Amino acid sequence: MNALLLALAAISLLGVTILVVRNRSRAQLILLVLSGVAAVSALILDLHRLLPALAADVPHDLTTTLAGLGLMLNLAVMQLAAERAETHHSVLRSVAIGLCGLVGALVSAAAIFWFSGTNSAIAAAFGVVLMLLILVIRRLDLSPLAASALSVAALIGAAIVLTFLFEKHSGPVLMRLVPEMGAETKAALERMLADTRWFGAGAGTFAAVGRIYQSDAGAVLTAPSAAMAVFAGMGWIGLAAMIAVSLIALVRLFFGALQRGRDSFFPAAAAACVLFALVQSFAGPGLLRPAAILCLSVIVGLGLSQSVSQSSR
Repeated sequence: MNALLLALAAISLLGVTILVVRNRSRAQLILLVLSGVAAVSALILDLHRLLPALAADVPHDLTTTLAGLGLMLNLAVMQLAAERAETHHSVLRSVAIGLCGLVGALVSAAAIFWFSGTNSAIAAAFGVVLMLLILVIRRLDLSPLAASALSVAALIGAAIVLTFLFEKHSGPVLMRLVPEMGAETKAALERMLADTRWFGAGAGTFAAVGRIYQSDAGAVLTAPSAAMAVFAGMGWIGLAAMIAVSLIALVRLFFGALQRGRDSFFPAAAAACVLFALVQSFAGPGLLRPAAILCLSVIVGLGLSQSVSQSSR
């Protein structure tokens, strides 16, 4: 029931966001708020690593995920400031927005690249590269053929990196990007994956099913990654559906960013966040947190709504 209501809340929030942010001013406001919230989360992770006494108890998985999303969002804020300056808006206000975006991007980059795992950093790098790819294609006004060639080259490079990451470790595919864990926990997870059927045991049942595989009856087996939780709950069907929906949204946002014009940073940032979330879902459980799910829903809704030019009214 908890999983069902959370899914309904996320879908509803995505739909409401699409309608609300059709207006460009509201879209900018939501982008600024989201980037600020994510930057604060990244700052908490930075303080936890630098000053443990100041921030002792921090949900590392959640702050890492929000830091990755915050990096893309704050890069979009910097593009927003540059766009406002180019269109002769208030220079002082544009500089202030740009500086806020720069500070947020630096805080988020420190959290995701220095204070998080290697796989999370690579996931964030994929998102940054995607935003740069869209920016280069738009700024250089590349022909469709040149843009396609550049996109294919980037896709091949990403496939090579992902193949290398998955082949670095042995064992089940869904456990190759997760952090190191104890031998007993790893064995229990491997048995659970081996027993999972096409439709899984039911959404949100990971903890309940995990008790079957634990030798200690009082211990709780937690999902080391969001992808593993989806697979255990809904099987290969659910995992394939999750990946398919993510890729469809990614492609839609990518082409929307190329066609959008001066506001392309909205769908570009959303596409980068979806790509980061897709890779991060195999590396950690941060996307199982309601806060991360709801933030991602708003980001995708913002990108989809702003993929099409709207009236300023």
